[in-house]
Order: sequence, then C-alpha cells, then structure tokens
Amino acid sequence: MDELQTELCVLESHLKRLLDRIRQNDAKLYRFQTLETELFALNSLRELVEHVLDDTRAVFELDFVTLTLVDRKGELKQFLQEDGLSPDSLPELILIQDERPLQLWFGRAYRPFLGSCKSKHQLVFPYAEMPASIALLPLVRRGELLGSLNLGSLENTRFTYGMATDFLDRLRSVLSVCLENTLNFERLRRTSLIDTLTGVNNRRFFEQRLGEEIDRAQRTGDPLTCLFLDIDHFKKINDTYGHQTGDLVLAEVAHEIKAMLRNNDVLARYGGEEFVALLSGADLPRGVEVAERIRSRIEKLRIIDHNHQSISVTLSIGVSEYDPKQASPMSETDQQRFLELADQALYLAKRSGRNRVESGGTFTRSPEQSG
Repeated sequence: MDELQTELCVLESHLKRLLDRIRQNDAKLYRFQTLETELFALNSLRELVEHVLDDTRAVFELDFVTLTLVDRKGELKQFLQEDGLSPDSLPELILIQDERPLQLWFGRAYRPFLGSCKSKHQLVFPYAEMPASIALLPLVRRGELLGSLNLGSLENTRFTYGMATDFLDRLRSVLSVCLENTLNFERLRRTSLIDTLTGVNNRRFFEQRLGEEIDRAQRTGDPLTCLFLDIDHFKKINDTYGHQTGDLVLAEVAHEIKAMLRNNDVLARYGGEEFVALLSGADLPRGVEVAERIRSRIEKLRIIDHNHQSISVTLSIGVSEYDPKQASPMSETDQQRFLELADQALYLAKRSGRNRVESGGTFTRSPEQSG
C-alpha cells in the first residue's frame, strides 16, 4: 500500500510539472504570437530594430539578444540616422558590410547554429561577458542573407545542437519577411513619392492625386476641400534651436496633422514648412472645422528636442472648396486656381496675426471662363 501511495505521489508530481510546463508553453506561445503580430505592423527600420531587440529578450527570457544586419553600402545606417537612431549608440545592433563571416557559420544551406559560444562569436556578442550557449538565426529572403538574429544565454544547456527549434525557425522566418518588407518600404519612400523627413507624401505625389481627387468629386458630385497649412515663425525655430530641431518640428507637426485626417484624405509636404491636404467629401464649413481642430491640436503640442528643450509651435491654415455642381469639368488652370484660393487664405491668416484659420471660399469660374 505504501509503495502504491508513493507511486501515486510521484505520478502526481510528474503531472503537476507537466501541467506547469504546458501553462508556460501556452504563455510563451501567446507572447510569441503577440510579437509576431507587432512585427508585421511595423514599417520603419528603427521600429523593427527596437522591437526585435526589446521584445525578443522578453518573450524568450534571454540574457543576450543582438541583431546583425548586412549593410554593404551604408544605406541601413543612413535610414536609422534619418529616423533619429544612431547605430553607434546601440551595441546590440551590428551593421556589417561583408557577410562572409556569417556565411561561414551558416553554410550554403543557411542553417541556424546552436551550441557553445566561442571567441569568434564576439562579432555578434561584443561584450566583456559572453553568453555560455547561443542560437544564431540566419535571416534570409529569396536566397539573400540579410543578417542574423543572435540569442544568448548564461546557461550552458539553453541552446544545444539537436534541440527542437520550432519557435526559433518560425521567428527567423517571420523576421526575415518583415525585414525585407521594411527595407523595401524604406527604399521606396526615399526614392518615390514620400517625403523622407516627415514620412508623409511629397509634392510630386500630391500633384498626381489632385487630378484624381477632382475626377472623383465630379463622378460622385461630392465637394472637395483643400487646406494649406504653414508652421508659424519656422525660420525663428531653426535660427534659435538649430536645423536638427527644425527637422524634428516638421516631423512631429506632420505626424499630428496626419493623425487628425481620415485614411482617404491626402496629406503632403508641399515645400519647406508648408503642408497641403485634400479632404474628399468635405464642404467648406466641414473643411474649416477640421482645420480649426488641427490648429488647436498643434497649438497645444509640446515638442521635446534632442537637448530636452520644450518647443511650442502654431499653424496658420487657409481653406478652399471645390463644388463640382458649380464648376465641372476642371482644366489645369482651374485646378491651380482652386489651390490658389487656399494659398491666398493662408497668407491672409498670416497677415491677420497667425495661428488662425481663414477661408478662401468656393472655387467659381470667372464669367470669361464660364463663357
């Protein structure tokens, strides 16, 4: 009887440990799925780097996490610096121009390396204290080695040759896809229709969309409103705080304006400190209302620069409306006149004391044009 009782106790202990392990794995799976979802939602290299380094350590409960990226021409470093992150200040991020050391570790098949940490691995673990066991995960897309995610533990048995790597394989696959997508997006926005400083569309994009939005208004019969927005006293900000802070102000203001608009509205940096927006389906009173909410939000905004100084900014905004029921079709000259109404209203706001919204009215053709 005693033997049976003992066996039952042992069995109960094993069962309890098994249930604990199941709960731990469920929790780890949930954290991993959350990490995966967050990674797919990112669209800048800086965000990706920061999330990978911070979240991977937490999800897998690791002592070391580093990220190695192949940066042959220095463009990744430039992407990060333009987004305000200096790679030199982040030892966990290793940018290399020559991927051959990684290729020697992973082989032609790009297989992960799991095992003891050696002195040669100091390339990816540049610390005085090295991990005892490591997992080096190659990041590969379309046969190209993009870099590696490097995991380290002070436990000798945490990563060993032949251990199950389901989570790790899934992680490196997801990260490889996200990295490729992010790099493509970064390159696209710097060479195409995105203003690299603010992250919003550029003037070229706006000029393409203007005709499309007017055509849509004519098809639907809905009004279209234009907003010209200009940061007040921007030259004084540059002169007082420096161009780096001026760039930060531009980016922050653009971000706040974009947050106040709908997904189908068009926002672009028109030039310098001036932005322009098109609000589809919005008449003049609605456009003025939106402009006033944007003005009020920017007025309350406090921007902290790199020297921890708090900066206040204001916007002057001009608004105009295109009503397709009153003027259709629209020539290129008509389109420019529609924009000029908002631009003239902007300058009226400037002359009237700044930090205000002025209406330029609804576009109408002159009698000569109508005839």
